[in-house]
Amino acid sequence: MTLIKSISGIRGTIGGKVGDNLTPVDAVKFASAYGTFLKEGSGALQNGRKLLVVIGRDARISGPMIHNLVINTLVGLGIDVIDLGLSTTPTVEIAVPLEKADGGIILTASHNPKQWNALKLLNSKGEFLSGKDGERILEIAKAEAFDFVDVDSLGEVISNDAYMDIHIDEVLNLPLVDADAVAKRKFKVVVDGVNSSGGIIIPKLLEQMGVECVKLYCEPNGHFPHNPEPLKEHLGDICKLVVEEKADFGIVVDPDVDRLAFISNDGEMFGEEYTLVACADYVLSKTPGNTVSNMSSSRALRDITNKHQGNYQASAVGEVNVVALMKETNAIIGGEGNGGIIYPESHYGRDSLVGVALFLTHLANLEVTAAELRASYPQYYMSKNKIELTPQIDVDAILIAMTEKYKNEDITTIDGVKIDFASEWVHLRKSNTEPIIRIYTEAPTQAAADALAIRIIDEIKAVAGI
Repeated sequence: MTLIKSISGIRGTIGGKVGDNLTPVDAVKFASAYGTFLKEGSGALQNGRKLLVVIGRDARISGPMIHNLVINTLVGLGIDVIDLGLSTTPTVEIAVPLEKADGGIILTASHNPKQWNALKLLNSKGEFLSGKDGERILEIAKAEAFDFVDVDSLGEVISNDAYMDIHIDEVLNLPLVDADAVAKRKFKVVVDGVNSSGGIIIPKLLEQMGVECVKLYCEPNGHFPHNPEPLKEHLGDICKLVVEEKADFGIVVDPDVDRLAFISNDGEMFGEEYTLVACADYVLSKTPGNTVSNMSSSRALRDITNKHQGNYQASAVGEVNVVALMKETNAIIGGEGNGGIIYPESHYGRDSLVGVALFLTHLANLEVTAAELRASYPQYYMSKNKIELTPQIDVDAILIAMTEKYKNEDITTIDGVKIDFASEWVHLRKSNTEPIIRIYTEAPTQAAADALAIRIIDEIKAVAGI
């Protein structure tokens, strides 16, 4: 059982002992810290109004319990709550600025299995907190410096179940989304909603775009029928069903609908890395500009950006880092290679609805199959590995040694060490919690990516003397 406290929120497994897992006490404690943080930094109280926070959750079995604990903790701090109920991460992100709220919390452990849950924390822009703000919340939680209000000052709860529809409307109103062109193609699509919120909102979006939707695991009961991380090894059922139904493609989302993967019409994975590539290809063809992804994402986005005469840059891993660099470079689209699309024309957060709508419009305009579209992009293959070291080994010293060894190559050290070779790359990142180095490689063939990983692992072992 596990409890992970970080600058982006608190995440853990349900049950067990306080402080070791995500228990009711831990949920209340962290919600109290977040509410206290908002009260520290807001002028709302001085202006005579209560603070306002938007709350939504995915369909996890533990969702209603954590949901009630968090909402009533905020109420006890004198904070008003807009309760979206069953929702998605991007839906809450959109709701925060529309409601002029001071912050937002999404109750979801994203792609983690059903025994997990988490509090994801947003600022008043509906974006994830900065590292500095996250550190302050951790300090408040540790000190337990909470001051709850008297009975006459309690917050109020306003329920609003309209935001999934509002979110869909926001997506359909994007200038580059052409529902009419999509409807004319009469697409047939299979959707795997992993029995969470995506099973509601993605079929609704498709129906409003004139797409025939075949539902698979779209009952939002929190009983995930497979590991909810949208990776190939977990998606045999939808790959098979796409072929059986003669569908144009398949859509897979994670429980909180911020990661998006496609299955091509031939039942093969389109590739999570290529979700962003395809959407960026379409956006850049209509509105040329810059792009950003994190350092562990595919080089294919750089190639596509160059094709459209744009400038590509890579950020440190983490959505908050991607967003910061997107703002700095005025990027018109960006995201992460795990299927996360960030399209500022909508909002600065990973959003599967935006990705689905852009992908459908792209496919409709090109009049090609999903498999043909995927084959048209630069072909890269990844290998993801890790090497476990003993606690006595200095991981930083190993990374410094690898940097020195490859000093004549293109080196980036903003997040671990990334070494860019002519036709392949390797990214080395250390874990913040255990003596592990994660090793990501990419090359034009799977064999080359695997071989590069093996070579680097052997070199690390030699440096470490193991």
